[in-house]
Amino acid sequence: MPPARPSGPTGRWPTTRSNLGASVLLVCIAIAVLKYRLYDIDRIISRVISYLIITAVLAGVFAALVLFATGVLPVKAPVSVAAATLAAAALFNPLRRRVQHAVDRRFNRTRYNAEMVVASFTARLRQTVDLDTMQAELLSTVHHAFQPAHVSIWSAAKGRR
Repeated sequence: MPPARPSGPTGRWPTTRSNLGASVLLVCIAIAVLKYRLYDIDRIISRVISYLIITAVLAGVFAALVLFATGVLPVKAPVSVAAATLAAAALFNPLRRRVQHAVDRRFNRTRYNAEMVVASFTARLRQTVDLDTMQAELLSTVHHAFQPAHVSIWSAAKGRR
């Protein structure tokens, strides 16, 4: 009679399969990171810091609301916990935007500076009516932000004067 094939957590085959599966998974992750340039560690660090701050603040708000509701207000515990949960959930998105903006301003200066340049150009563009002035503003903004070797503007409106 042939020996039985091992199975279970102590058997040889499942361990080999799980090691093979983990290896394939790691290779696929490595290929995805290299192919799509996901190795931008600054972005990962800024997101981790943002979510750590958000988690700490929301946990503090939640705990303070539960303590306030159960200690001061004459409300039963399940109702106060539900109200605190809803309040913390309502605070999540505005808090996330503000914290992410502050962390990006601190850690991701190039992106923040680019956003500021675009915002200031948009504000100046709203006040400009003349096409030549607009082109001059666009050229100065592009030169200031990117410092290219050569800039040219193609405009269909230029020939329709």
